[in-house]
Amino acid sequence: MKKCFMILAATLLLCVTRSNAQNIQLLYDTGRNCATSTIEMFRPDGGGSTYFFVDIDYAPKAFGSYFEISRELNFWQNSKMSWLSVHVEYNGGLNTSVGSFNNAILGGLTYSGHSKDFSKTWSLSAMYKAIPGTTNALGHPQPHNFQITGVWGINFAKGWCSFSGFVDFWREARPWQGTEYILLAEPQFWVNLDRIKGWDKVHLSIGGEVELSNNFVEKGFRAIPAVGLKWTFN
Repeated sequence: MKKCFMILAATLLLCVTRSNAQNIQLLYDTGRNCATSTIEMFRPDGGGSTYFFVDIDYAPKAFGSYFEISRELNFWQNSKMSWLSVHVEYNGGLNTSVGSFNNAILGGLTYSGHSKDFSKTWSLSAMYKAIPGTTNALGHPQPHNFQITGVWGINFAKGWCSFSGFVDFWREARPWQGTEYILLAEPQFWVNLDRIKGWDKVHLSIGGEVELSNNFVEKGFRAIPAVGLKWTFN
């Protein structure tokens, strides 16, 4: 099962690359001493937008993978309610050390907005989260949960710098940690090298992120910095 999932993730990674991915990132995690490659795509259309990303962890061989795919349904983009969309999402993954992550299906509503020049974008989603097969500390099934997600993107300093990321807060039974509520945020900061004179076709950025979590991998708060590179496809 683990091998099949890794093959699926690698295949999806290849397919995304060939379908004009938005960006590819390679980050070195200073806390876990491993590298993570990320490929992500955001594609708006007449009925809303599609977003997904695939993470693969290496140390030095691939030992884990995680992906999310979501769809914002918005067939009323020209109305006064264009800021509101219906959100559907699926995510899951595995790690060869700890096994499969709990696959989840989410659905809810998203509020989104942007500045006039699109240099600032943001969204806030409130969702029902189904996590099949989970049980609480009493051994009772607890598949019905929730998640709140915020996403932002800011370009500033005349396009030289970008500040983006997300924050998730959700409920998921984890009896071995003695908790049900988890927080995860990954703010990223990038310096965009295509602003250098004569480098307009070099869509490379240098920077990194800080993974801020509470009760995510282990109980309690953690802050793990990572440094790396990003190539953006235009």
